[in-house]
Amino acid sequence: MTILNGLKVLDFCSLFSGPFATMMFADLGADVIHIESERRVDLMRIMPPYDEEHESFIHQHLNRSKRSLQLNLKTPEAIAIVKKLIADYDIVIEGFRPGVMKRLGIDYDTLRAINPRIIYCSITGYGQTGPFSNRPGHDNNYLSVAGVLDHSRLKDKKPIAMGIQIADMAGGAMHAAVGVLAAALHREKTGEGKFIDVSMTDAMFAMNAVYGAQYFGSGRSPQPEEEILNGGTFYDYYRTKDGRYFSVGSLEPQFRKLLCEALGIPELIDSKFKDSAYTQKRFKDAVSDAFCTKTFEQWLDIFNDDFHGCVEPVLAFDEACAHPQIQARDMLVDVPKPDGTMQRQIGTVLKFDGIEPSYQFVGTKIGAHTEEILEQYGYSAQQIEQLENNGVLK
Repeated sequence: MTILNGLKVLDFCSLFSGPFATMMFADLGADVIHIESERRVDLMRIMPPYDEEHESFIHQHLNRSKRSLQLNLKTPEAIAIVKKLIADYDIVIEGFRPGVMKRLGIDYDTLRAINPRIIYCSITGYGQTGPFSNRPGHDNNYLSVAGVLDHSRLKDKKPIAMGIQIADMAGGAMHAAVGVLAAALHREKTGEGKFIDVSMTDAMFAMNAVYGAQYFGSGRSPQPEEEILNGGTFYDYYRTKDGRYFSVGSLEPQFRKLLCEALGIPELIDSKFKDSAYTQKRFKDAVSDAFCTKTFEQWLDIFNDDFHGCVEPVLAFDEACAHPQIQARDMLVDVPKPDGTMQRQIGTVLKFDGIEPSYQFVGTKIGAHTEEILEQYGYSAQQIEQLENNGVLK
């Protein structure tokens, strides 16, 4: 028994945000049907690298444990199938631009008339309203408009292209998941469904919580490398003698003391966090100079498991996979493939006592469960063949 057994989701999404949210639901036992079409190319299906069947590993990860139903949503027969499913699958998550689902005839108001309990979550870059509502965009665009990137860079340097999709995942996927589960709780109390409008830009703007509070309180806009957590203090990253890096987050006095002792600069232990900019720069320079005296491996010996001063190595991804903390938290899992072998993937973050996540199978070929789902809802083999011939199942 998994914690979201009984939750039934229709996933109309592509790319990262929606698929990541519905993957979390599937990992926790929700029954997710991914509705997709070969007429609408999902970049996650064609992004390399591929397995021996030419299936994208990225797609297989994001769409694990979801059944795939292939429908050409531009046909009335496909829309009729969706409306039939809505009686049971009463959670919809979609990532089209505003207005697309309405033009297709499967918008919230239409489906709510069929099933008043429906929970309908739309994930877009800028939301359903506002002058940018129909504007296309990607992760870096949303971070830019939300005022995140300018104060998250080095002085006189361009913003960095992030290694992960922050707006997509932390912005779109996580907030969609919270919104859907909040609406599900509301529905349990009232019997009423809800429409949820998730904007990735809204979410990233809200994550300016620290510097936003500073700005509204003082009128001072955050500047690159001048704030508490963006390099304006010794809370930063430091280069070792051999070109690797360590993160230093020793802000509290007790941690700063341990840092100074480990670096061999005990004379600076009494430097105060709120000292002058000159004192802070002097302290940061001393930390930087100290790190340059030893190699990465030498510092690993010093900042070992017994050191509790908030200093950690900046690991490459393969090194992170081997880290005992990652392994102890079951963040590496093996998921079954159709041929019976297993594929290594990243596990779910959410841990519940006495409940195991559900990793049923890797993301499948497009339309792999189409016949199975249609037969479940009363379509005969002849009807399915006719739908196929009419281009509905494309």
